[in-house]
Amino acid sequence: MFFTGISDEAGLPIERQIQAHKKLGWQLLELREVAFGLGRKGNITSVPGATFKKVARKIAEAGLTLSCFSSAIANWARPITGDFSVDVNDLKRGIRRMKQMHRLNTNFIRVMSYPNDKDHPLSESDWRREAIRRMKILAQMAKDGGVTLVHENCSGWGGQSAENSNILLGEVNSPALKVVFDTGNPVTYGQDAWEYYLAVRKDIVYVHIKDARIVEGQVVYTYCGEGDGYVRRIVGDLLAKGYEGGFSIEPHLEAVIHADQQAKDPQALYDSYVEYGKRFMRIVEEVKPKA
Repeated sequence: MFFTGISDEAGLPIERQIQAHKKLGWQLLELREVAFGLGRKGNITSVPGATFKKVARKIAEAGLTLSCFSSAIANWARPITGDFSVDVNDLKRGIRRMKQMHRLNTNFIRVMSYPNDKDHPLSESDWRREAIRRMKILAQMAKDGGVTLVHENCSGWGGQSAENSNILLGEVNSPALKVVFDTGNPVTYGQDAWEYYLAVRKDIVYVHIKDARIVEGQVVYTYCGEGDGYVRRIVGDLLAKGYEGGFSIEPHLEAVIHADQQAKDPQALYDSYVEYGKRFMRIVEEVKPKA
């Protein structure tokens, strides 16, 4: 078992992300977005090559490694009617960059499974068919490239329910497509996190730690263990069953990428990330099986 986190939630500069993980005593980062150039930012699978090389060098010089590329493939901003070649090209770059960073020991690429088009929605059956078709192609690419796609229970056809997630994995039927379970996402989708977890548990290879509750109809993100994501129960159950994978924090306290909510105070963003990590480590100590 190891600790990691979606490190841009500590700050966009890679130096800040490294600093936060050093502060927590963690050896791995889950890379999503990084800052580059004149106030620009981008996902690790799509930033310019020079930026990627700089990021890789700084991580290596810090003595850290990677747990995952948190890509934008099939995510909330890429509806099912969008240009599939964008995802194909992202995955090609992601695989190539993972090979360049092989010494950093990562082979997970986080993906989703395409939200429906809000303006021109497909029928349920067409949405399902196209999502599965695309994921079969991406999974074959991943298998051929020696990486594993980890499908998040988030925006997309496969994240609509635990049943959909299981159908997606069953239809794709590839060792290169597994599950990254996010403890907080079921809350935001009106699902029961514990029931969802039980239904997909057999395919979980990686976990995002997030927590939330609904207050007056609005999603309110909380520190881990303070919401309705069953964080303690799920983590305890995984560890009791011998889970040896990663727990990756995604606080959403000061910034929410998908809602275009940016942190107003960079220091508050950093501090909340570090505090979240400390609190989660305490939870693990409390719930892990005693020797």
